[in-house]
Amino acid sequence: MILLAYLAVGVLAGLIAGMLGLGGGVVIVPALALVFPLLGIPSEVLMHLAIGTSLAVIVPTSMSSTYAHYRRGAVDLPLVRLLLPGLVVGAVLGGWLADKLPSALLSRVFGVFVIGVATQIFFNATAPGRRPLPGAAGLLTTGTVIGTMSTLLGIGGGSLTVPFLNYCRVDMRRAVATSSACGLVLGVIGAAVFLWAGRDHPGLPAGAIGYLYLPAFIGIAGASVLTAPLGARLAHSLPVVTLKRVFAVFLAMAGLRMLGVLHF
Repeated sequence: MILLAYLAVGVLAGLIAGMLGLGGGVVIVPALALVFPLLGIPSEVLMHLAIGTSLAVIVPTSMSSTYAHYRRGAVDLPLVRLLLPGLVVGAVLGGWLADKLPSALLSRVFGVFVIGVATQIFFNATAPGRRPLPGAAGLLTTGTVIGTMSTLLGIGGGSLTVPFLNYCRVDMRRAVATSSACGLVLGVIGAAVFLWAGRDHPGLPAGAIGYLYLPAFIGIAGASVLTAPLGARLAHSLPVVTLKRVFAVFLAMAGLRMLGVLHF
């Protein structure tokens, strides 16, 4: 049953990533926060394992997505290079900070973030006005903020990177493609930091390497890589606005659950 749960999470994460352009972390982290207690995983490492595993899953899914976008010439490599130093610094900082925070606080922070993302998706909210991309210093700062928040929360950064680039007059397709490449960087660095940070923790369950739970990683990654292309195809044939709002309600419920407001 647990294996089926991992596969189901991977299917949903892949479909959401393909249909809505969001990284699977917003699905994977709250789902694992529900599944891990059933395995008897100690509460003090529960969120750390959920976030670390989510970041590891982002690596193969982002790799597949980035390659597909790159073949179509949509990835802005010069922009990725400008964001790269900040993303790396932020990913290390976010992983270090997550290791220092208690699991319960991480759950609340993620809950607040997810509710914010759900609100933005449901109402299709965008920042007022538009401005050009900032210079190198501005992109370094932005990359650091995105890297820190993304690694701290176990997400690929799409819910932060895409709105920022779109606000800065970057075409949506180019923004999504560039965000995929940034997500690959965040996944690799973030997962490595979580592997290192949790290497000697006494509360880790069997099957964990640092803050990475291998059974969950294998099940979710395998399913999400297979279903992401299907999600992309469905985006062209299903009512995306309705799908976004349904998913936003789901996200809001997951966020309220992580805040302890809902119990299921």
